[in-house]
Amino acid sequence: MQLFYNSEIKSGDKTFTFDKEESKHIIKVLRKQEGHKIHITNGLGFLFISEIVLGLEKKCEVKINEERFFKPTNFYTHIAVAPTKMLDRIEWFLEKATEIGIHEITPIICEHSERKIYKTDRAEKIIQAATKQSNQYYLPKINEAITLNEFLKKNHSGQKFIAHCEETEKKSFANEIIKDNPVTILIGPEGDFSSKEINLAVENEFIPVTLGNTRLRTETAALVACHTIVIQNE
Repeated sequence: MQLFYNSEIKSGDKTFTFDKEESKHIIKVLRKQEGHKIHITNGLGFLFISEIVLGLEKKCEVKINEERFFKPTNFYTHIAVAPTKMLDRIEWFLEKATEIGIHEITPIICEHSERKIYKTDRAEKIIQAATKQSNQYYLPKINEAITLNEFLKKNHSGQKFIAHCEETEKKSFANEIIKDNPVTILIGPEGDFSSKEINLAVENEFIPVTLGNTRLRTETAALVACHTIVIQNE
């Protein structure tokens, strides 16, 4: 099944018209014609099974024949991760984490961050593409980048963790996860969190954890954390 994403389609709609860019992609690139089925999600748990009734390059209109709603997972994964110096590495994480089933991502700027500015425009497109590719009906949320200090001041429900590499007492992340609960985990930059940042996170009730016995790159650590949460909730 090929899945299309559009945030404008709503529950109860009987017809829907794609914009010029998406219409051209559907009709000219994908060679869809009138009468062909189109599966669409709005990223809010809905699947709209529709049929093309007007197949023009500048205007593709569909009739919605069936609407289905899929319940969200009982757990919630929020990963706050420091953007990597090389953008392709953090973009790889965004794509793979979306495929695995992440719910929310916040880029955080830390003391040792190699990248101090991160724009989310391209990140949103990567997440949308991965959502369609993996046939999911919930679009992960990508927040604007903020400093770690700002992030710690916000209210975060559920379990809270910080993964770091300092030789201090830490718990096993996999063993600490409580099934069917929200989880927020902090993943630092290549230079790790500073001792000051770790202490500040602990003061804000974030539990120090380890993701394993090897030293992981930022994007690898973030993906391992995401996958661990999903596995522990199966």
